[in-house]
Amino acid sequence: MLLVHPPASRPCEPPPGLARLSGALTARGVAHEVIDANIEGPLHLAGSTCKRRDTWTVRAKKNLERNLSFLRSPEGCRTFDRYSRAVRDVERAVAAASGGGFRISLADMTQETLSPLRSTDLLLAAEHPDGNPFCEYFAPRLREAIARASGDVAGFSINYLGQAFTAFAMMGFLRREFPRLRIVAGGGLITSWMSRIDLGARFSGLVNRFVAGPGEVAVLGLSGVEPDGETRHAAPAYDRFPLEDYVAPGLILAYATSTGCFWGRCRFCPERAEENAYTPVPLDLVKDQLRGLVSRHVPAVVHFTDNALPAAVLRHLSKEPPGAPWYGFARVTEELADPGFCRLLAASGCAMLKLGLESGSDRVLDAMQKGFDTALSLRVLKALRDAGVPVYAYLLFGTPYETEEDADRTLKFAAEHSDCISFLNLAVFNLPTKSPDADRLKTRQFYGGDLSLYLDFEHPGGWDRRRIKVFLDRRFRRHTAIAPILRRDPPIFTSNHAAFFGGRDGEAT
Repeated sequence: MLLVHPPASRPCEPPPGLARLSGALTARGVAHEVIDANIEGPLHLAGSTCKRRDTWTVRAKKNLERNLSFLRSPEGCRTFDRYSRAVRDVERAVAAASGGGFRISLADMTQETLSPLRSTDLLLAAEHPDGNPFCEYFAPRLREAIARASGDVAGFSINYLGQAFTAFAMMGFLRREFPRLRIVAGGGLITSWMSRIDLGARFSGLVNRFVAGPGEVAVLGLSGVEPDGETRHAAPAYDRFPLEDYVAPGLILAYATSTGCFWGRCRFCPERAEENAYTPVPLDLVKDQLRGLVSRHVPAVVHFTDNALPAAVLRHLSKEPPGAPWYGFARVTEELADPGFCRLLAASGCAMLKLGLESGSDRVLDAMQKGFDTALSLRVLKALRDAGVPVYAYLLFGTPYETEEDADRTLKFAAEHSDCISFLNLAVFNLPTKSPDADRLKTRQFYGGDLSLYLDFEHPGGWDRRRIKVFLDRRFRRHTAIAPILRRDPPIFTSNHAAFFGGRDGEAT
């Protein structure tokens, strides 16, 4: 079996989904090969010749290996300004390969006239793989891998829209070159599409099977192996990934203690709309697997990829540290408002927590069904600050429940407590097509295409996207207490690298 992670998304760590599949296959002795094209492909493009001869591009190409070596070393997070220049130069070297209407970056890939939200455009990408900028890389790479791999299955993990065009180009290439090959597609984006669309009907001539949710059971079945009760809890395996190649100041090792979300009540959450079940890994198994992975690979950081780490897991980590610095998403809870508990988390190696604060308005938080208020948010922020745990805070604007006055409250909350916030992510709300709010709002298509997952809507209070963006650009981002926080965000890699820069002024932790 061949497992493929296509470009383009941030190439800073091995993809956790593919690592879990590889772990399940490894545990059952199934021969397989892994291609992380999301790191191989951009590195190939960055090192290739191009026609651009502007000063920036020439410099970026000339210094590519030096910049990559710097970003992969502990020195890569010592000086934020030098780090930022190196990241943008590597980005420039990759982007120089853009052409044919495609725009490529280290974090995304778009097309001027085609949309990954239209099945007809994805089929067009599959029919003409030679038109994809990554084709020069993936054509020989896939031929070689198929010739070497045993079995007749190629599985693609597609999680982001930026991967869609190249994923379908790669699948189209394989269908043309190896017509008897069974092609399987799964991953986060595929799961979201399958929750509302019959993908089999749209891509029947290209993909043999689509898999929603965790794919361990499916890949074992396709390999002719009967899954057992422990299949979904197999430890991720990273031995087949190019661990020295990822763009980060040390190895970032992803691990999940669960799938789904233990809270599952937020009105706006796709997890709730798609009815994804919450499945935890037993804590004794978490301990054993983490110890084994950390001992084997000695990561610089462990990235917990759970939608939110439950309090029970946080308590477990405080008592059974993974043996390396770690970070992940957590909910605002009473446990995190306990200064003593936060000090234990810091002592266990917690390098950063990502928190969905969402709003500075209690009325909005209540309508969202977040399960906490701003008073608790503030207690949590202060407890984490005093314990020395950096916070990457997420704020959401433009929900149907928010008014401009509520947005002002969010600005005031963030500004008054900016000393507790290390990093900020500002997002404008998109209404999921299966949201419980969709039926009561006047909606229209947001992104044209039969694969669109979101709707535009007429805001009950007139707080539309144009007004929100003006508010964010002219008031929020320019506030004297907010602007320094936003400048600390690592360019391109944002939260994926932020744990390396947890200090107040961008200095390394």
